[in-house]
Amino acid sequence: MKKKNIVKNNRDFQRIIHHNKPYKYKDYVIYLERVEGDFHFGISVSKKLGNAVTRNKLKRQIRSIISEKDYQKNFNCIIILGKGILTKNYTEMRDNLWEALNHLNIYSGEELCKKEK
Repeated sequence: MKKKNIVKNNRDFQRIIHHNKPYKYKDYVIYLERVEGDFHFGISVSKKLGNAVTRNKLKRQIRSIISEKDYQKNFNCIIILGKGILTKNYTEMRDNLWEALNHLNIYSGEELCKKEK
């Protein structure tokens, strides 16, 4: 995922979370905001999930999963990780996140509604 496609400002996180309904899927809570322009993702990992090393590892893994697909434009997405994510391996995390994002219809073109194994 490119740096230009990351939500970093606390103000942007708060706006997206407070003005949109959450979509919950297994260990993820996802907020989606439709806007003009390019797509942006933000990842939030609570301190309750572990120390800084654990949280940063989870964020790197989520960014890697996100960068494997192509997305439509015109949305901002916040992904909040739940406590159950600690018991999952990388492939389970990937499959669950792809399934959750597939329900939100943000994949572009042929990626839409196509499940990969």
